[in-house]
Amino acid sequence: MAEPAATNQPWFLRGNWSPIQQERTETQLAVQGSIPPDLSGVYLRTGPNPKSGTGEHWFLGDGMVHGIRLSGGKAQWYKNRFLQTPDITDPLSDPAAGLGDLRRGKGNTHVVAHNKKILCLEEAHWPWEIDGQLNTVGCENFSEALTCSMTAHPKICPTTGEMLAFSYFNFAQPYLNYIRIGADGALKQLEGIELPQMVMMHDFSITENYVVFMDLPLALDLELLATGIPFRFKRESGARLGVMPRNGASRDVRWFEIEPCYVFHQVNAWDKDSVITLYVSRQNSAFGADSGDYSEVGRLHRWTIDLTRRTVSEQPIDDRPADFGRVNDTMVGRESRFGYLMALDGEGNSEEPVYGPRLYQYDLHTGKCAEHDLGDGTRGAEPVFVPATNAKAEDEGWVLSLVHSETTGKSRLIIVDAQNFAAPPVAMIELPFRVPYGAHGNWVADSQLQ
Repeated sequence: MAEPAATNQPWFLRGNWSPIQQERTETQLAVQGSIPPDLSGVYLRTGPNPKSGTGEHWFLGDGMVHGIRLSGGKAQWYKNRFLQTPDITDPLSDPAAGLGDLRRGKGNTHVVAHNKKILCLEEAHWPWEIDGQLNTVGCENFSEALTCSMTAHPKICPTTGEMLAFSYFNFAQPYLNYIRIGADGALKQLEGIELPQMVMMHDFSITENYVVFMDLPLALDLELLATGIPFRFKRESGARLGVMPRNGASRDVRWFEIEPCYVFHQVNAWDKDSVITLYVSRQNSAFGADSGDYSEVGRLHRWTIDLTRRTVSEQPIDDRPADFGRVNDTMVGRESRFGYLMALDGEGNSEEPVYGPRLYQYDLHTGKCAEHDLGDGTRGAEPVFVPATNAKAEDEGWVLSLVHSETTGKSRLIIVDAQNFAAPPVAMIELPFRVPYGAHGNWVADSQLQ
C-alpha cells in the first residue's frame, strides 16, 4: 500500500514524493503485454532525492537516476543510483561554502544523451556524466571551456547534431549566456547577453535558424536567498521573447514584448518564411506564495512571432492543465504535428504539484487532443516519445512514461503505441517497489552510445 503521509512534513518529503535511500538492482521484472522488440536501450529518469532524507526545497535534493533497460523484447533490469557528486562524496557542513563551485551540482532535473555521453543536468552548475549502467563518470565542462552553469533543458538539433543551451544562473551581467556545443562535444560558442535583471529561465526554444529566449518576470529577489530559491514573480517587470540567429551574437537579438506570464516548459518551435511558431505550456504566473507554491499550472498555448512585421500573437490551444511537453526528437526545431504532455490536476492546490492520471497527445495542426487514461489512483510522468526503427510517420513509435499507483504504492513503466494513443499500453514493466515522483527523463538507444 502507499506510504502514509506525514502531515508535519513539506509535500516533497511525503508520500511518493519522499526520498528513498536504498540503491537497487532488479533483474526479475514482471511484464504485462509485449515489449516492442526494436526497443534496445535504457529509459532514464532523474529527480531530487536528498540522501539525508530531508531538505529545505524539492529543487535542491541530491540527484538519483532510475533506469530500466529493454532489449530483445525483454526488460533486462531496473537500477537506481545516486549521482556521485561532491555533495554526496564530500559534503560540506555549511552548504553555503560551496556557492560558486560549478562542480557542486545535483544532476537532478534532466537526462540527455549527446556525443556518446549521458549527461545529468540542472541549471545552476555543470552537468554530470553517467554511463549506460548508471555509474557516475564525472563532471562535464567540455574540456574546461564552459565557464558558466548550463540549463537542464538543452536542445539537440536533429540536423547538425549540435547541442544548444544557455545559462541564466549568473549574479552579474551578462545575466544570460548562450551555449553552442558541436556534435563532437566541443564548445563552439559562449555568447553573453545582457538582460535588465536576473530571471529564472527554465527552458527555451530552437528552430532550424533561430533560438528563442523567454525573458519572463520570475526575477531574482535577494530577500528570499535564505529559502534557497531566491525568485519572485514580478508582473510589473513585463515579459518578452528574444530571437537570435543560432550562430548569431548578442547584438543580433530582437526582443518582442508579450503579456507577463511564465513558462516552465516549451513543446516545440519552428520557423518558416520569417514567421516563428512556438508551442508552450503557459501559465499566468509562478511561485504564488513562495517557491514551493505550484497552485497555478500551464496550458498549451501557441505564440506566433512575425519577424517582418515585428509582432507577436498568442493563442490558447486547450483549457486542460498540462505540462512536461515533448515531441518526437527527430522533429525538434522542425514543424511537427504531434506534441505529448502530462495532465496536471489539482490546480489551486499549493500543497504539491499534482501529476495527473492522463497523458495527452495533441495534434498541433488541428488542436485536437487524444487522452491516454492511466487508471484510477495512478499518477503520470513526462511522456517520452521513442520512434520505431525505420519509422515513416512522425507518430510511428511509442510513448514511455514511468507512472505510480497511489493505491498499491508501486510504480511501473508503460509503453503506449503513439498511433493508438487512447488504447491500453502495449506493455507494462512492473517494479516491485515505488519510484518517487521525479523530474525529466529520456530514452537512450544503444546506438546513441556506440
